[in-house]
Amino acid sequence: MIEDNFIEISELRRRPQDTNRIMDMINQEFRDYFDELQRSGVRRVVAYSIFSGIVSYVLRNERNYTGSIDEKTQDLLNDLWEDNGVFFSLLRNFRIPNNRINQIFRDIISFTLRNIRNDYDDDELETGWSNWEDLGGILTSAPAVSSWEENRLDVFARGQNRALWHIWWDGSRWSDWEDLGGILITSPTAVSWGPNRIDVFGVGENQALWHKWWDGSRWSNWEDLGGVLTYAPAVASWQNNRLDVFGIGQNQSLWHKWWDGSEWSDWEDLGGVLTSPPAAVSWGPDRIDIFARGRNQSLWQKYWDGVRWSPWSDVGGGTITSGPAAASTGRNRLEIFARDDDNELIFRSWTGSRWTSWEDLDGIITSEPAAISWGGDRLDVFARGQNNHLWHIWRP
Repeated sequence: MIEDNFIEISELRRRPQDTNRIMDMINQEFRDYFDELQRSGVRRVVAYSIFSGIVSYVLRNERNYTGSIDEKTQDLLNDLWEDNGVFFSLLRNFRIPNNRINQIFRDIISFTLRNIRNDYDDDELETGWSNWEDLGGILTSAPAVSSWEENRLDVFARGQNRALWHIWWDGSRWSDWEDLGGILITSPTAVSWGPNRIDVFGVGENQALWHKWWDGSRWSNWEDLGGVLTYAPAVASWQNNRLDVFGIGQNQSLWHKWWDGSEWSDWEDLGGVLTSPPAAVSWGPDRIDIFARGRNQSLWQKYWDGVRWSPWSDVGGGTITSGPAAASTGRNRLEIFARDDDNELIFRSWTGSRWTSWEDLDGIITSEPAAISWGGDRLDVFARGQNNHLWHIWRP
């Protein structure tokens, strides 16, 4: 059914907390609209996604229009028809008349214009990070991201049907979402070890590790790699055709399995007592850094230096309320992201000699983040927002 599929939303680039702030008011102000649409067969989550998409569209584009509120409302409505016709199509499929759809959307646009707050814009530009953008979808897990060349991003998440869903940035635009099948009980994880190659992992219904890959021309079938995992896995690659996969076992310790280019190893227990999914990243040949949340809710680290595994160490800095995400912008550089007590995205770096303090990047997120660097100091971070859409923030 339509409401069970991903809802594609384009050109939405604004902080999720501003969308959520206005949506909180819309939930109260337009309760009758939610009830009316529900009587027509439109589930509340679908109506919420459409209204949230309209709000985000207005926040992204309102500065491109002049005139009174009424004039801007009409111009935005006309362009919304052209840019996001899926919103209208969804409701027409429930036999809601065009004039009624127009009236509802006009009221949402007008309400948003009257409640925009821009008092933080200048400060946000000074941080070096973009505003958040809403990439749509209905996610039931945290996202995963990989990059196989400069200015290329492939993002994965579990959908409402528990299958793996995929969206990608090709250097100029975002694709639509596609369903890659499978049945996952956790978030996926993804990595690329070479041009046009992607390996994706998740935990299947049997709690084993499952694997699917893109070879440059097609997606493979899913394969079962065994094990018994209790959280989403993590994966890193430090050279061509090398994969190192990590998961949390039933004993709460970190387990490791690797592909050496010709065969998979057995699982090995790397110890620790962990309370979140792990994150893994490689900044050079034969180097892997692993992060997870410990029993004290702090960030913990373990690394492979080419010869041996280090002991687990508490990185400190305070508590986190999610598993971490890890990326690297260069040799002996690490960038870590997590969620804090306020459900906002936080960020810290290893400079090569010390850890920085956590920095607040705002946003209201409802999942572990995912992070990647595809070149230089560029960082792209993704998470699920309050509206269950995929949200994206980046540092140029």
